[in-house]
Amino acid sequence: MTALAPKPVRTVATPPHRSLRNTASPLLVTVLAAIGVAAIYFVFIRTTLGQAVDTAVMDGGDVNHPQVTDVLERALQYTHLTLLALVCVLAAAFGVIRRRLDLSIGATFIVIASNVTAQLLKARLDRPDLDGTAMPNSFPSGHVTAAASVVFVLVLVFPRAMRGMIGLGGAAYVAVVAIATVWAEWHRPSDAVAALLIVLACGGLVVGVIRLRRGGALRPLQLPNMLVMAILAVTGAVTAAAGLLGLLAVALAERGSPGFVSGQFAFLTGSAGIVACVAGTFIIWVRQTADEPPAARSSLSTGGSQ
Repeated sequence: MTALAPKPVRTVATPPHRSLRNTASPLLVTVLAAIGVAAIYFVFIRTTLGQAVDTAVMDGGDVNHPQVTDVLERALQYTHLTLLALVCVLAAAFGVIRRRLDLSIGATFIVIASNVTAQLLKARLDRPDLDGTAMPNSFPSGHVTAAASVVFVLVLVFPRAMRGMIGLGGAAYVAVVAIATVWAEWHRPSDAVAALLIVLACGGLVVGVIRLRRGGALRPLQLPNMLVMAILAVTGAVTAAAGLLGLLAVALAERGSPGFVSGQFAFLTGSAGIVACVAGTFIIWVRQTADEPPAARSSLSTGGSQ
């Protein structure tokens, strides 16, 4: 009997331009996020008008609705170092279980790098007293950094089919924490947005390094859950429009007639801007992790899901 020769395994070559673009895109996100942090610091910390608008939003957070204040208080209460460490350990363990040590290392890096960066910036950056409050520097927010980094690592280490829903729920949680820090007068909106961008920068660096290390044949692109992306996109677009128009009104009032707009109006428009930034950040992160490639193997061995 003549033995049948094994069927040759086909390998799919990745076009060089696609491989380069796939690796470079998250690194570009890192660079743009870092530039965004610097721009926010310059506009809202180093200018008189920026400080005035930022502080007006924070001072307007007098919310007396008992259910709303209960949610905000709980969001701050459950965002602490113990939770951060626990999620970091669980994420690393889950990555090991999935035989993805690179994701475990990446998750640990996101948590440590983003939170250390936030604390170093808060300690070393100068905040000139341009609004007359004589408050110490609070840029960026440590609470928002902690909350966002926790959700980012969960999105990263879970299977791609689950990342969209985790990202949607996580975005809601991060938005509540960010608004709560402003409501509690711990932070201004610029502190929260800068924290989001710091975590996004660290996450983009991790995805870029993973893609560079696991270069080769890419699996067919699997887009994230389109319903999730649509919800985030619509939420981001609506709140961005409301936030931009509202903050423009606050800025014009602060420049010409301070106190012309109510404090609650300023707080609501600032909160809308925060929600828009959270939605945009998570759209980018979920999209980046959805295209995270597997190890360079044959098309036969990459058929299973990760």
